[in-house]
Amino acid sequence: MTSEEKRMSMLGHLDELRSRLVKGSVALMIGAIVAWTWRSQLLDLLRDPFLEAFPGETLQTITPTEQFGSAMRLAGFGGFLLASPVVMWQVWGFVSPGLTSKERRWAVPIVSALVTLFLAGVGFAYLILPRSLLFLNGVLNTDLSLTVSEYLSFVVRFLLVFGLAFEYPVFLFAAGAVGLVTSAQLSHVRRWAVLAISVVAAGATPTGDPFTMLLLAVPLYLMYEITLLLIKHILRK
Repeated sequence: MTSEEKRMSMLGHLDELRSRLVKGSVALMIGAIVAWTWRSQLLDLLRDPFLEAFPGETLQTITPTEQFGSAMRLAGFGGFLLASPVVMWQVWGFVSPGLTSKERRWAVPIVSALVTLFLAGVGFAYLILPRSLLFLNGVLNTDLSLTVSEYLSFVVRFLLVFGLAFEYPVFLFAAGAVGLVTSAQLSHVRRWAVLAISVVAAGATPTGDPFTMLLLAVPLYLMYEITLLLIKHILRK
């Protein structure tokens, strides 16, 4: 390939990247607008775990700008959830030209799995959130006083960490599909996988407490075992 052909190829990749980024950004913007219109309902939904953990307590706003900033955070978070299928499809669309036709047939299953696992992680985190709040507040057993901004910042990070962490089985399966790993190799390094999952769970959780770390590490390890079986029985590797 000549230098001119390489330059044109690079420009083509950059143009494709720009197109994918624009489409993903538009999806995020539309999702954020939709979430903004439902910001009160979204706030009620995210506040429910707090009220379940601490009945009778309230979240406060202290500064005049806090409500607007919290509403923007809600819109951004809700917009990302709504736009996640489009964003993940754009990511796949960018990397798929470098794959073989056999590998590209996994497009719909892989993108569907990415979206499903992300939402499953967010949903799982939402369910365990009240217990995590009770555990954290019980360390010193003091009265809890939180602003809306502080609480939403914590909750959004908490939910997103679980959502993103739940994605890794898809990449592990994809590695098996292209021949980078086999089920036998994954079985052989199981002990190291447990250690790696524990380290990632400890570093990724926004709280850093052992209770939340365990709640993240256990499902991640179970998904490791499930992915190993899928690689073995579906991919035959």
